[in-house]
Amino acid sequence: MNKLSHLIVKLRYVILIVALALLVPAGIGYLKTRVNYDILTYLPKDIETMKGQDVLLDQFGTGAFVLYVAEGMEEQDVAKLKENIEKVDHVADVLWYDSVMDLSVPMEMLPDKVYEAFNSDDATMMFVIFDDGTSADGTMNAIEEIRKISNKQCFMSGMSAIVTDTKNMAEKETPIYVGIAVLLAVIVLSLTMDSYLIPLFFLLSIGMAIAYNMGTNVFKGEISFITQSLSAVLQLGVTLDYSIFLWHSYQEELEKNDNKLDAMANAISATFTSVIGSSITTVAGFVALCFMSFTLGLDLGAVMAKGVVFGVIGCVTILPSMVLIFDKAIEKTKHKPLMPEFDKLPKFISRHYPVFFAIFLLLLIPAIYGNNHTSVYYDLTQTLPDSLESVQGANEVDEKFDMNSAYMLLVDKNLDSASMNQMLKELKETDGILSVLSTDSIFGPSLPREFIPEDLLSDLESDEWKMVLLTTDYKIASDEINAQITNVDKIVKSYDPKAMVVGEAPCTKDLINITNHDFQVVNSVSIGLVFLIIAFVLKSISLPFILVAVIEFAIFVNMGLPFYTHTTIPFISSVVIGTIQLGATVDYAILMTTRYLNERKAGHSKKEATLIALSTSMKSVIVSALSFFAATFGVGLISSIDMIGSLCGLMARGAIISMFTVLLVLPAMYMIFDGVIMKTTMGMKASDNSPKPHGGKLIHLHHAA
Repeated sequence: MNKLSHLIVKLRYVILIVALALLVPAGIGYLKTRVNYDILTYLPKDIETMKGQDVLLDQFGTGAFVLYVAEGMEEQDVAKLKENIEKVDHVADVLWYDSVMDLSVPMEMLPDKVYEAFNSDDATMMFVIFDDGTSADGTMNAIEEIRKISNKQCFMSGMSAIVTDTKNMAEKETPIYVGIAVLLAVIVLSLTMDSYLIPLFFLLSIGMAIAYNMGTNVFKGEISFITQSLSAVLQLGVTLDYSIFLWHSYQEELEKNDNKLDAMANAISATFTSVIGSSITTVAGFVALCFMSFTLGLDLGAVMAKGVVFGVIGCVTILPSMVLIFDKAIEKTKHKPLMPEFDKLPKFISRHYPVFFAIFLLLLIPAIYGNNHTSVYYDLTQTLPDSLESVQGANEVDEKFDMNSAYMLLVDKNLDSASMNQMLKELKETDGILSVLSTDSIFGPSLPREFIPEDLLSDLESDEWKMVLLTTDYKIASDEINAQITNVDKIVKSYDPKAMVVGEAPCTKDLINITNHDFQVVNSVSIGLVFLIIAFVLKSISLPFILVAVIEFAIFVNMGLPFYTHTTIPFISSVVIGTIQLGATVDYAILMTTRYLNERKAGHSKKEATLIALSTSMKSVIVSALSFFAATFGVGLISSIDMIGSLCGLMARGAIISMFTVLLVLPAMYMIFDGVIMKTTMGMKASDNSPKPHGGKLIHLHHAA
């Protein structure tokens, strides 16, 4: 590494020029990377609901529909509006009363259930069917176009409308997220750094690493909007302290070496060794997300693991080049750090360790209970503000038609009429089903097929399948609709074993089952990986248990708080927060423990070793936690999309809770379990507590300087 470090220093101008030049292809890659705003598409492709979506697209030419409500309009005006909507690109068809009967025939001639499906007081409803997928660009463009030709008395409800609003909001807010994160990071750096200019170079080098990470996503083809919105602030949060460590190492080397080039080369070597150790646990946390069946975890995990790698590379190449090139300007802006030195606090904590251990034991049970009972939601309309058109549309459909959602059945076209009609009868009698719409239910068995409008036939039947549209007054993701879907599935499969239940509600039911399983898998994998890393780095059997227990306690506190504050969080938070918080903050514990072991190896008593480890590590842990907090807190505060705001809020709070837990609880663990640690850690012997000359090489495994 020493030769490479000197080469980096020698080629500093070349490195900076190449780094700037690479921003061009990175920018092109960023612009060419498609963003997916429909998280249901990340469900496994082999489940029935996803196979059904493919059938809808292949055989019916549609993967999406919305419910369109028009209020206070005459029938002729609605018919004209319907005609205009049908002309919009990617609208395959619009189902309304005149799809079934001519407008000259009174609506009252329709069967009651069919009439009620289309009408309620002064409101009438249409089913707008698209020729593309739920979150396809064509579908979202069509939604925007329909809104332009509609008036204020018209509303749209459905997944495609939600996806469109999510896209508009995310595109508007993502630059703000980055701006807020940078602003708060500057405040933290101003408190902890000894130069007014150095924070600018930190942020520039990290910004380049973020740009490379986002640009290389083009090779994935597309990323989710959650990854798009979070990756920049997350990468800033978890890699900022690598830069801080390089700067502090450089300052230390300058005190030993008058030659700035040699000092920087030594600092690069020291930083690389330390940051590699630190980044492994962070990468492990993100890699654990890749084990989710719900592939949104793979999307976020792969991008963020890649981002940490880019962050490490940027820290030991781009940043040193900038520091050396602009050395004179940096020197002119030096000042004393504003953050105070912590002298008395470590003594107080180490002296009162039994109190902090008792607090740990007292809080452990309520923290675990709260963590296990925190409420989560899966209904995607809840993640958006009530002011959005898609949310207003969902409320309007519920208010006017007592209907909360609609989903579809795909049934074998060759199913005999008697079985089909008996099945439809059972479906109509199912609790919560408001209407059952199909060619058979609208016209009955007595009407010859040649009398059924050709457009309607093509909408509801293909060469192999018949489509049945169900409307229900149960909310998506509720226990009631999930039980209803199970019942409906049982009914249709008793008549046609190959039948499929498809749509947003069945997909959400699958999402609940899959993510509940994923939560267990991700937690197990992340704990297992981090456990092995700690065991390898610290060469200990007992310390992995102690360190993981301390950070897991912090996670339980963080995730348990929503239960006690009666807050319902989005499902994705409960799945990914634990592994991100573990991977990103266990470094605080490793840093302090490494110093503790070195002091014990040098002959200090457990009390002395604990005090020294706490005194020397406290500032580093605080800076590291504040860096992570700064990058995520502002986004959690201002995001209008609760799925993003909640994630960032929990990450920000988690960093602070982990910081306090490591500083207050971990020293107590050293004091209480010192005997076990000494016996189960390689190279350690039980100390006789007699003071010995301070020796031994300090091993840096540092998340912050």
